[in-house]
Amino acid sequence: MGRGGEEIHGHAQRLFRPQPGHNHPAIIKAAKDQLDRITLTSRAFLHDKQGAFFKKLSALAGKDKILPMNSGAEAVETALKAVRKWGYKKKGVPEGKAEIIVCDGNFHGRTVTIVGFSTEAQYKDGFGPFTPGFTVVPYGDIKALEKAITPNTVAFMVEPIQGEAGVVVPPAGYLAEAYGLCTRNKVLFVADEIQTGFGRTGRMFCCDHEEVKADVYVMGKALGGASSRLRHRLRRRDHGRLHSRRPRLHLRRQPGGLRRRERRPGRHRQRTPVREVQGDG
Repeated sequence: MGRGGEEIHGHAQRLFRPQPGHNHPAIIKAAKDQLDRITLTSRAFLHDKQGAFFKKLSALAGKDKILPMNSGAEAVETALKAVRKWGYKKKGVPEGKAEIIVCDGNFHGRTVTIVGFSTEAQYKDGFGPFTPGFTVVPYGDIKALEKAITPNTVAFMVEPIQGEAGVVVPPAGYLAEAYGLCTRNKVLFVADEIQTGFGRTGRMFCCDHEEVKADVYVMGKALGGASSRLRHRLRRRDHGRLHSRRPRLHLRRQPGGLRRRERRPGRHRQRTPVREVQGDG
């Protein structure tokens, strides 16, 4: 086997080696123990695990309210409803006039409302008419965001790192600038951290890299779907780093930034170059 073959073989061994966090014995045991009691119950019923879970998640996110859902898309939909109601009840936006700003290249889910503000044509093909009230701005462009804000804007929803068609990292300082802009204009900052939260980028939340504590976190994957809503901003807290050898979901912390190894389609997994995409600065 030549040198190139040895490299591919070595990469395959590393690729299929069990990774930290996957099938951890403690998690498997806890799941099996719960299945022996009850598989699933509605959140409408109080049980002995509910309060402890809510308390721990609220402390982790630094929020005073959470709402568990069944999926990430449901969590996004819940966040959209929550910020609209906040706009009508607290900000004084006229009924039916609430506006939410999103970014191009976004992927927040596949419901009719969410695909309606997607910029990917195939996600919208044949599914209209769509829900109004959304304004799309270029990802990473703080000036475009500032220009798009109106008195009826209730929220700006953004993925700290976009991951639908590669790993797209915004310019340095973008999240902090966007958060400051939202605060000054009484607009809620909604961070969709379904792909990046819970240590996947080296910090508990991706927004922590720029010391941003979002008004609303949309979470998923590890916890199903959960929207955490803040009634008032709490003091800034750093939850530290997770002690895993590398973050999940193919995101790896490297000196040059966050990068993901991508694979070509085919019968066998092959070693391909690491690709890094930066937002326009």
